[in-house]
Amino acid sequence: MKQNTVLTDAVPEGHDHRELKPNGQQLAYLVLSPEERAKGYVRPYRDSYIHKPCGTLTKMGRSIAETYAREPSFYSGTFCVGCSKHFPLDQFVWDGTEEQVGS
Repeated sequence: MKQNTVLTDAVPEGHDHRELKPNGQQLAYLVLSPEERAKGYVRPYRDSYIHKPCGTLTKMGRSIAETYAREPSFYSGTFCVGCSKHFPLDQFVWDGTEEQVGS
């Protein structure tokens, strides 16, 4: 794990947090620690985005959204609930904008 990071959920012993659930999401996601996120945001807090190819809106948990706001380039991809898969960030824009997720 990266320094100053934690996982979003408890991961069962013997499992990798990147292992996929039946819905295509990982068991848990790496996020910045609460202390790191508390240092303030460099980008606006946003918790939903659109997958451009399919048009589906995806909402994310607070700790992931705060990680994007604190360190926009932390992730290289994200999840689409419509496609049930992860894709590179250049396929997503923040809801209500044309701004690429992670920029």
